[in-house]
Amino acid sequence: MYRACTLRALRDGVDLSDPAALAETVERARVELVPNAEGTQVLLDGEDVSAAIRTPEVTRAIHHLANCPEVRERLVAQQRALARASERSVVAEGRDLASVVFPDAEVKVYLDASVEERARRRQRDLGPAAPPFDELLAEIRARDERDRSRSVGPLVRVPEAVAVDTSSLSPAEVLERLHALATAAQNRCARET
Repeated sequence: MYRACTLRALRDGVDLSDPAALAETVERARVELVPNAEGTQVLLDGEDVSAAIRTPEVTRAIHHLANCPEVRERLVAQQRALARASERSVVAEGRDLASVVFPDAEVKVYLDASVEERARRRQRDLGPAAPPFDELLAEIRARDERDRSRSVGPLVRVPEAVAVDTSSLSPAEVLERLHALATAAQNRCARET
């Protein structure tokens, strides 16, 4: 959602240092998350922007919205509303979801990988358009530091979150671990009721 709103702000030429303009952009943007066989399709005002929100330009600019309390207030409310409206269990990922957005979630996972592995994955995802590895590495480190030190919704591992280091795991192995955690939580809830 933050990436989609960042894309909207970039497309509209919004001053990224103006909190009121950013908040207005979020108010105007219609972001929809549509589950599909590949994961989730992201629609911005009806347009599929699933690929466009993963560009280096959006990645470099997203911190302006992530650091803006007015934006975070609106997007947290939207995220919570989406979860309440869902008829099924919700799986969500983000840097403050366990600590801020869904502090009462039944399952909390701190999914991580080494910064080098994350840079390799990002380079693979971007393909021929990828910047050099060292540049990606520096960008990821800078983003992590920015996110850990921001005043609102910082990147933290909450104590009750299970840490899963994916550095040496395949996507299938990661899904297997996450499924096991969700199943265990579901079984605990069933026993408690």
